[in-house]
Amino acid sequence: MQISSFLFPKEKVAFITTSMSMREAMEHLECHQYSAIPIIDSDGKYVGTLSEGDLLWKLKNTPGLLFDNMNQFSVTEIKKRIRTECVSINAEMEDMLALAADQNFVPVVNDDLIFIGIIRRKDIIEYYTRNITD
Repeated sequence: MQISSFLFPKEKVAFITTSMSMREAMEHLECHQYSAIPIIDSDGKYVGTLSEGDLLWKLKNTPGLLFDNMNQFSVTEIKKRIRTECVSINAEMEDMLALAADQNFVPVVNDDLIFIGIIRRKDIIEYYTRNITD
């Protein structure tokens, strides 16, 4: 089964852009109550996922970095500890299980690597649960 029927579209997904500051990213995470959020560049391409842990490690390992001056650091300056894999919209649901084991969501891109949405781990688990019990 193709993943397109499980797509949570970009219009409904909170994401941050590479032009945002560390503080803006933190505020987006807090506002949407996410523990991780996709990062999109100015061309709309998926470039990675920023997690709460990434923010905490940056804060811990950067002398002089405080909440009050987080706006001086771009999200591009934050090391991502985990590489979140994305998939093509043409992927099959069977390709998703291994990714869902390690990621809260799987970013979905088109053939030009433009971010078009996510597949949530919850939806992947529900799909497999229904198919196992049927």
